[in-house]
Amino acid sequence: MPTALESDRYLDPERLGDHVDRLYRAALGMCRNPHEAEDLVQETYARVLARPRRLRNADELGYLLRTLRNTFVDLYARRRKLITTELDEELVEAAPSAGVPGADKVAEAHEVLRAVSELPADFRDVLVAVDLTGLSYAEAARTLDVPTGTVMSRLYRARERVARRVA
Repeated sequence: MPTALESDRYLDPERLGDHVDRLYRAALGMCRNPHEAEDLVQETYARVLARPRRLRNADELGYLLRTLRNTFVDLYARRRKLITTELDEELVEAAPSAGVPGADKVAEAHEVLRAVSELPADFRDVLVAVDLTGLSYAEAARTLDVPTGTVMSRLYRARERVARRVA
């Protein structure tokens, strides 16, 4: 059994850059907007670097993903209610997609990200952790502090909801 000293360690600020890509993908799944995703990752890093962080039986990525999720809830979930779908529809109508290579794929990706962002938090967190961030089921379970079976069932239901929404 590990002692308190073996199970506790501090987050290494020098290694935080190793996780930027995965955090950005997770943030993009939450926000649907590349600029807001960048801001969310930046705010997450600002919070983490504000003071030394002790990791208790957690890996760096898991800790950072939890902090990212909490930052999203604090900053963006409230603001997201103010964003209307009318603005999204205006942007799609204004975009000259006819004849532009890849426009259909961009529109489809936008629709998938919208569906992911509209999932209930429990489903969205699991889908973002596994499908967008690339965590294994076991890693996602540790990060979200739920059993592996719960990750699997929530992931199945989340994927099913996204597929229905996009279809």
